[in-house]
Amino acid sequence: MASSHSSSPVPQGSSSDVFFKKEVDPTKHIRPVQSLPDVCPKEPTVTDQHRWTIYHSKVNLPAALNDPRLAKRESDFFTKTWGLDFVDTEVIPSFYLPQISKEHFTVYQQEISQREKIHERCKNICPPKDTFDRTLLHTHDKSRTDLEQVPKIFMKPDFALDDSLTFNSVLPWSHFNTAGGKGNRDAASSKLLQEKLSHYLDIVEVNIAHQISLRSEAFFHAMTSQHELQDYLKKTSQAVKMLRDKIAQIDKVMCEGSLHILRLALTRNNCVKVYNKLKLMATVHQTQPTVQVLLSTSEFVGALDLIATTQEVLQQELQGIHSFRHLGSQLCELEKLIDKMMIAEFSTYSHSDLNRPLEDDCQILEEERLVSLVFGLLKQRKLNFLEIYSEEMIITAKNIIKQCVINKVSQIEEIDTDVVMKLADQMRMLNFPQWFDLLKEIFSKFTIFLQRVKATLNIIHSVVLSVLDKNRRTRELEEISQQKNATKDSSLDTEVAYLIHEGMFISDAFSENELTPIAIDTTSQRNASPNSEPCSSDSVSEPECTTDSSSSKEQTSSSATPGGVDIMVNEDMKLTDLELEKLANNIQELLYSASDICHDRAVKFLMSRAKDGFLEKLNSTEFITLSRLMETFILDTEQICGRKSMSLLGALQSQANKFVNRFHEERKTKLSLLLDNERWKQADVPAEFQDLVDSISDGKIALPEKKSGATEERKPAEVLIVEGQQYAVVGTVLLLIRIILEYCQCVDNIPSVTTDMLTRLSDLLKYFNSRSCQLVLGAGALQVVGLKTITTKNLALSSRCLQLIVHYIPVIRAHFEARLQPKQYSMLRHFDHITKDYHDHIAEISAKLVAIMDSLFDKLLSKYEVKAPVPSACFRNICKQMAKMHEAIFDLLPEEQTQMLFLRINASYKLHLKKQLSHLNVINDGGPQNGLVTADVAFYTGNLQALKGLKDLDLNMSEIWEQKR
Repeated sequence: MASSHSSSPVPQGSSSDVFFKKEVDPTKHIRPVQSLPDVCPKEPTVTDQHRWTIYHSKVNLPAALNDPRLAKRESDFFTKTWGLDFVDTEVIPSFYLPQISKEHFTVYQQEISQREKIHERCKNICPPKDTFDRTLLHTHDKSRTDLEQVPKIFMKPDFALDDSLTFNSVLPWSHFNTAGGKGNRDAASSKLLQEKLSHYLDIVEVNIAHQISLRSEAFFHAMTSQHELQDYLKKTSQAVKMLRDKIAQIDKVMCEGSLHILRLALTRNNCVKVYNKLKLMATVHQTQPTVQVLLSTSEFVGALDLIATTQEVLQQELQGIHSFRHLGSQLCELEKLIDKMMIAEFSTYSHSDLNRPLEDDCQILEEERLVSLVFGLLKQRKLNFLEIYSEEMIITAKNIIKQCVINKVSQIEEIDTDVVMKLADQMRMLNFPQWFDLLKEIFSKFTIFLQRVKATLNIIHSVVLSVLDKNRRTRELEEISQQKNATKDSSLDTEVAYLIHEGMFISDAFSENELTPIAIDTTSQRNASPNSEPCSSDSVSEPECTTDSSSSKEQTSSSATPGGVDIMVNEDMKLTDLELEKLANNIQELLYSASDICHDRAVKFLMSRAKDGFLEKLNSTEFITLSRLMETFILDTEQICGRKSMSLLGALQSQANKFVNRFHEERKTKLSLLLDNERWKQADVPAEFQDLVDSISDGKIALPEKKSGATEERKPAEVLIVEGQQYAVVGTVLLLIRIILEYCQCVDNIPSVTTDMLTRLSDLLKYFNSRSCQLVLGAGALQVVGLKTITTKNLALSSRCLQLIVHYIPVIRAHFEARLQPKQYSMLRHFDHITKDYHDHIAEISAKLVAIMDSLFDKLLSKYEVKAPVPSACFRNICKQMAKMHEAIFDLLPEEQTQMLFLRINASYKLHLKKQLSHLNVINDGGPQNGLVTADVAFYTGNLQALKGLKDLDLNMSEIWEQKR
């Protein structure tokens, strides 16, 4: 085929040293040269074509070329029998054969390099004969010429007759068309095509046979080398047999006795192991009865430790024992049963602990039992026991309130339980003192309940912390032990035992006896705890009645809880440090939750009583008493649990807001009624109000206590004395001062409503200012009260009342400022606004008084004529009105204010007089008219300065004359 063009020439006999390291004598093993066997022997029949025969060992050239099942013509003959998959299948490299690299041939290349150089030199010295080369070239050219006769389509790598185009090219259909009477010609054409294909086949077979003949000498040389190799193998086999005989003799003489001793030592060790296994099996056999005994005494931790130890022994040292095949599953079921028992036991304990009588003592109920249960639950990772305790706390809190209500209702004879069936309705029939006592009792019970819960949770918390501490210490000890072992291992000299018997080093056989007692002594500590099972009766000695598991790391360490109970901390706790820390935090959160539960139940109790508006109807004293009780309970629970619960505080704040609204609305309504009925006349000041003002002057802003005897003997005063100043006031202002003090006292009693009270008080003061302005300045009192007119006395009295309130605004501001947070100081600006409004109101009243006199001056002086008599009637009327004005306001306003007011009135008088004189063309010329005016003015000045308090008033009457031009 085409591959023959690249074949190498046949190697010569002189190059045999390339294939063999050792030179062979050419005189030996001379075999006659045999002729080539028949290339195409007899073909097998069709029936046994697919069965292996001797003919399959040779190449059937026609079959290899004409097999229609082949996809590629260059495939070898194996595909005929094994199919096309044989060529494409990839052979997986063996794991047992080494990976061959170039380094493996380094030694061979070094040995053969010298011979290769000699061989190359010989080839250059003795080139092959020319006749051979010419023959070879001639033959090669002839073969190429013959192959060129074969069409190129047969030489294509993808030649396949199953392709329609290829098939039509090789076998045209025109050669097989017998229609139209052309049968003889088509038959001749088909015969010619068959001969042509046979000729092509012969050319290919001749070329293949020629190629095989060129390589015949190499084939026979390989056969010769095979016989030499067989001789070498035969000698090697004989040498190996002799060596084995010698080794057998050495083994019999020198090693058999020693190995027999080793066998006996191993047999003894095995017997000891079997004996220990039997003892261990006897001990494990007693596990279930011992667990039952422990469970009968509620020793859950001991039972769990025993089950864990037994399961470890079954898995490590008794694995595969047929008689114990069901024991592991039985122990697992027993462990699940213990889990359920512990949860039920803890639920029972929680119910018993929380529902026992709430006495003053807070001792732990069965502390040892609690510690044992907690350790068992931690060992089994049953961390939901806190949820059980939480649910029991909720139920207990409900029962506490229910029992307190039942006890209180049963003591009240007025409540007929047969008529009023519901407990909530019976509770609502209690008056405030009875209900307050009931609430106080509930708070007392809740306080004891929280103290009891805290004591129990402290025990659980201490157990968790002890386990966490033990885990950390154990980890530290293991790290130290590992460091020591590493140091010790590095210092030991390891000895290698070369002789092996039954898969065991000889050194191990001797060290087995030394290590076994040590392992037994080490593991004997596992059952040393009180929870371990008793030894079986058939045991030989005390130390041997333990498991010999060297892998068990179960050690115990004793510690004590705050209650003085010794506890055993096992190393086999399966909880991590993170889980234990989380559990400790959950315990603290559970204590907070207990406080929240009590507060929530208290809030529901308050809300059930507040349904009929009971709490909103409380007076100030009752509500303050209730608020103080609730604040005390909140502080007590915060001190016990370490965190303030907000539910009851929020309910208190909500009720306080409602109380503030009702408090403010009541007093605002009261003030409104007082103002609507106020006739704006000076009222007498009772002694209690004077005492009230005096207490404010002493720095105490609170309602004074009522004095039964002394107050009745004292008579009311005409004016109110405040820090030496007299204030003539109306009755409404006296009550307003008392209301303001009630606001301040409410802030002291309920600090949480400070901001609301400040806003409400500001609203009240603004309301008084605006309403009094409407009634007096706006003359609203004419219609509301029925006054005939608003007199100057009413105006002066209103101004003085406003001045009294303004006097106390800084005191009120300081009182609220001391009770506000720094971030709330901005609310104090309300008092600044109120002060400004009051001052504006006072100024408007003063302006109104001046305006009254101004209109009078305008009316009288417009009719003034400069003529006799002196004083004129106009000036007599003016002096009379001025005297009335003075008489009305002098007893109400301070002297300084009276003087300032009359100075303003005098200025108005001078302005109108100057205007009239200008109108009359009267000038200061010393004439008769000037003298008459001067006499009238002197009369006015004398009468005005004769009034009380106005003697030193500078009137400056020269301003009535116009300046001379």
